[in-house]
Amino acid sequence: MGEHVLEANFAPVAALLADRARAAMLSALLDGRPLAAGELARAAGVSAQTASAHLGRLLDGGMVTVVKQGRHRYYRLRSAEIAQVIEAISRISPPVEVRSLRQSRDAKRLHVARTCYDHLAGEAGVAFFEALLGGGLIEGGETGGADGAYEVTDKGEERFGGIGVDVAEVRKARRRFAGHCLDWTERRPHLNGALGAALTARMIEIGWFERGRTRRALSLTERGARGLADSFGCVLPE
Repeated sequence: MGEHVLEANFAPVAALLADRARAAMLSALLDGRPLAAGELARAAGVSAQTASAHLGRLLDGGMVTVVKQGRHRYYRLRSAEIAQVIEAISRISPPVEVRSLRQSRDAKRLHVARTCYDHLAGEAGVAFFEALLGGGLIEGGETGGADGAYEVTDKGEERFGGIGVDVAEVRKARRRFAGHCLDWTERRPHLNGALGAALTARMIEIGWFERGRTRRALSLTERGARGLADSFGCVLPE
């Protein structure tokens, strides 16, 4: 009989994440949107040639994938699972030393509201998740207390439909439906999965949140503050 593999070999993945330039590129891609090699080179503070080499390693390691649009090539994280790994490492990593007023402002914006790959995170994400649970719009299944497996209630399906999110369509996505991940800054859970992504995309689309200059940061609009309170009982500071 063959031997069973009892442990995962995570050393190659750890080696990919151990380089500062590659870590900066992966952090930039947590925005959820594809970025060109030049944009990633600037985010990492390296030359185009060096960035190309790093991206080659990330591609070979299965951390990123290429999106082609005409003659252009863009890079994005391979999956939401990769984003969760990066966020998890961020929680046990020391914070970046703030050396300028701009860095201080950027850090505050990310703390308040940001995207975690494709779903809402930060203070806003945590408050939104708590409002959905507290309001009976989602409920935890048997594994809800561990890594999060959640179902939408009839009430939730109606409320989500009210802002244009079709839960039946969301279920068709080839990824986990609804779970949670521990927020990097808040140390409390926010909603992830296909449901978290669909709700976040819709809230941006209808102008409840706006993307800012700071990568990944989101700004709550007046319309969004009213909408979150009226539709989900979620009150956030503007």
